[in-house]
Amino acid sequence: MSLNKTFGSMLIIAGTTIGAGMLALPLASAGLGFTTATIIMIGIWALMTYTALLMLEVHQHADPSATLNTLAHQLLGRKGQTIATLAMFFLFYALCAAYIAGGGSQLSEKISSWTGTSIAPQVGAVIFTIAIASVVSIGTHSVDMVNRILFTAKVIALAIMLGLLLPHVQGQHLVEMPIEKGLILSALPVIFTSFGFHGSIPSIVRYIGIDIKALKKIMILGSALPLMVYILWQLASQGIMGQPQLMANSTLGAFIGSLSQLLHNPMVGQSVSIFADLALATSFLGVSLGLFDFLADTLNRGNHLAGRGQTALITFLPPLAFAVFYPQGFIMALGYAAISLVILAIFLPVAMVSAQRKAQQANNHPSGYVVKGGSLSLVIVTIIGIIIITAQLLQMIGIIPAVG
Repeated sequence: MSLNKTFGSMLIIAGTTIGAGMLALPLASAGLGFTTATIIMIGIWALMTYTALLMLEVHQHADPSATLNTLAHQLLGRKGQTIATLAMFFLFYALCAAYIAGGGSQLSEKISSWTGTSIAPQVGAVIFTIAIASVVSIGTHSVDMVNRILFTAKVIALAIMLGLLLPHVQGQHLVEMPIEKGLILSALPVIFTSFGFHGSIPSIVRYIGIDIKALKKIMILGSALPLMVYILWQLASQGIMGQPQLMANSTLGAFIGSLSQLLHNPMVGQSVSIFADLALATSFLGVSLGLFDFLADTLNRGNHLAGRGQTALITFLPPLAFAVFYPQGFIMALGYAAISLVILAIFLPVAMVSAQRKAQQANNHPSGYVVKGGSLSLVIVTIIGIIIITAQLLQMIGIIPAVG
């Protein structure tokens, strides 16, 4: 297996994961303290990496081009396929619409400041969508190449941002304990969605082929990179501000403004802004690639020019239309993102692996690669998924505070 492809695939996983939502993590975990927040992040990373490996266990017995739609139908029947399709559509169209709305707004502001002319956010949204759609429509290889450039620029922006912040970290802020135990439940959905990359797994498998050793490396290292970045970002943000200061900032803009003001350095805000733009672009690339391949498989569109063109229209036109004409609808839908992601990244992998293992035992088929942990691990992972969904629902009805 080409090291070049393996490295590029790791960056696609990391690029999809490290989105602009990362910037909300300090707000989501403000009342937890650095140590508690870090322990939860490591636990969620282990959970998501485990279920990604479950997906590889399922993929090894299918065609390399199989998407979640095909796998769910083969192992769970029509009902399982319907649940997978609805969860995938809901989550990915909502994410794409949010990325288009956010990216379009940021792009129109940049063009307006560069040219001195007023550009409507809707025009920025169309330009941004066409640029990303062009890359995704060509194929995973083009996404890989463009993602490497954007990811490199994102790492540079992140290094500058952390370089400005880390020297000002104060040790006493890092040992603060959770203000309330209930805040752990409030923070879970935000932290969980910050580690979501499972929609991109079928595209990576198609790109790499059924090479379990390479794919395991991609899943583990590709998801470990965001974990390290998140911990450094938490170290910087929570180490500079105490819990009362962090909790006083109800919005991301206010938080970034407070950081800049506290350090008397406008470069902090500028580096965060550049990082957010690049994070949004790389996340949109990864998510829309997963949606593109899923739709091509679901609708049986061919891999020729006409087929890919039709898939591109179905992938990008609906979220573009909602982002331009009714952005509030999909922004509201993002409130349910954790529920859809639990279905896609926890419940479906567990159900498909369970069905596959039972079928192999019944038919005495060789099992090949099997993720360690047995049935007990599958039960534990399912319980955690139920807890995350419960936390999201409790936030929606106002029983526990919504954060981030």
